[in-house]
Amino acid sequence: MTRMLASVADAAEAGVVVQLGADIVDLKDARRGALGAVSLDIARQAIAAVAGRSETSAALGDPPYNEEALLENARALAAMGVDTVKLAVDAPTLDRLGDCLSGLTGVALVGMMFADEKPDFTLLARLKELGFKGAMLDTRDKTRGRLLAHLEVVRLNEFCAQCRALNLMSGLAGSLEAPDVPRLLLVRPDVLGFRGALCRDRDRRAAIDPAAVVLIRDLIPRERPETDASPKIDWRLLARGLIGGRDQEGELDRVFVHDFVVSAAIGAYDFERSIRQRVVFDVEALVRRAAAHADDMRSIFSYDVILDAIRLVVGRGHVDFVETLAEEVAAILLQHARVRSIRVNIRKLGVIEGAVGVEIRRERASGSAEARSLGIVDRGA
Repeated sequence: MTRMLASVADAAEAGVVVQLGADIVDLKDARRGALGAVSLDIARQAIAAVAGRSETSAALGDPPYNEEALLENARALAAMGVDTVKLAVDAPTLDRLGDCLSGLTGVALVGMMFADEKPDFTLLARLKELGFKGAMLDTRDKTRGRLLAHLEVVRLNEFCAQCRALNLMSGLAGSLEAPDVPRLLLVRPDVLGFRGALCRDRDRRAAIDPAAVVLIRDLIPRERPETDASPKIDWRLLARGLIGGRDQEGELDRVFVHDFVVSAAIGAYDFERSIRQRVVFDVEALVRRAAAHADDMRSIFSYDVILDAIRLVVGRGHVDFVETLAEEVAAILLQHARVRSIRVNIRKLGVIEGAVGVEIRRERASGSAEARSLGIVDRGA
């Protein structure tokens, strides 16, 4: 389950975001850069305002780091109750500070990498060896675009997958906007971090806007208690009429992507294992209509989610059959609670004077997150 991190500048903002449901309250001075540190006095006041209602984290500032000051601040923050502290990591920083960081007992560390600075994912293994709790991707220069402008969803999926394999918490941040949320949920990060999207006029140096916090909070599904065996439902959305409240077979919207051409590693013949081939996707999702107004982001199922599902599946590597691609795209999209059914049509170009391929239809089983087959037509290798 993905949690929401809200970066705040002081105790007043901390009180607002924790009341509105932020899972992690992150202390950061946005005026001082991507990892601007707040003073220890402000941190202490903010921790008091949170009062244990959510987890907390704090930035240790941007490099270059003074070893003595870094350790002193990290220990001071941990002593006052901050759950994790964040610092920028790259190969030179870890080479210089590795020994002292590995000996920093009692302090949970999160390593920050920057999407606009060609992050090296091989460093994740070193973070694990040094005892880090997790790693996050962010953007250093906030004027150069958001996270997805620098790393495609396939690379973000690689980052999160590597973190899971190493038992590291994975986090994604970097000028994220509301439309990014459903796209990034596809790669299953442990944390999504926000600052600008929560502020007035989306200005990360402005004050927190409660309405903006509520919007982001509503877009990230809530974690349900382990003892609850019922389907995952965001009860705040239900109360707002954004989900539920209609017959499941009632009003449906058709969201589609047509004629999306990608280069894929596909084919069962030996000669096909050394080439890439052009494949065309037509995907249509029947989506349960939300009760909210159509200009509310919470009511939208974005075609970007379909595009990203295709990119993720194609990015996994070689597959023998177009049927495999179709099934995997359908499976990803049917995880979305509002998707009732999926049609996936895939055509390989260049095999004949025309196209060959497959079309499948899958729908969500009644009362279940699983899909059942509606039948397959036009099968072909």
